[in-house]
Amino acid sequence: MNRRDFECLGRFNILYLEDEIDLLKHTTDVLVDFVHHIYPAQTCQEAMEIIQTKKVDVIVSDILLKNGNGIEFLQELKAKGYDTPAILTTAYTDTEYLLEAIKLKVENYIVKPINIKELLNSLHDVLLPKIQSREIHRSYNIIKTISAVTDGKQVELIRFIIKNLDDDNILNYSYADIMERVDVSKPTVIKLFKQLSDLGILTKVQNGKYRFDECELPAPEATA
Repeated sequence: MNRRDFECLGRFNILYLEDEIDLLKHTTDVLVDFVHHIYPAQTCQEAMEIIQTKKVDVIVSDILLKNGNGIEFLQELKAKGYDTPAILTTAYTDTEYLLEAIKLKVENYIVKPINIKELLNSLHDVLLPKIQSREIHRSYNIIKTISAVTDGKQVELIRFIIKNLDDDNILNYSYADIMERVDVSKPTVIKLFKQLSDLGILTKVQNGKYRFDECELPAPEATA
């Protein structure tokens, strides 16, 4: 099996529902070094509040909780329209729980005590489709943005812009920052930014920050 690249987990937020406080703290302390943000919760109510107020990419939940049940929590989420992928953990291997997990289409099922490497592998595999989708989306935006300009020298600069957008499509780089990272002249940077600005693709939101608007990208040409 190929080694997984855990660095990609640093883009994602994890909700971890576990009522054993020592396990919750230990696993949280380990995962915080791998993921963008981890939201720990001891109860289903806390977890629901997090889901409703934070961006969560994957849920890791114990099944049997002191004041709830992880499977019932996921069922409630689905009933409310949430489709967040989930990994269940449990100290039990009761077939009943496995069947319920299958019905819910839970992505994975880990038996306690939790092996951190196994959990990281599982998180990677669950999030891989999102990672691949994001890369495909970025590549497509690169192609469409290149089609909006004519200067071949700006292609490398366009790739840099697309690949360094944050989750809100904001580019947090000034002209000077960009020139330190891309081998282009200041006139080339200014020309491209003005061109994309005129097209509505890039909008300056404050010094050193620009919003990239995918809706303003040219539509792909129809094929005969």
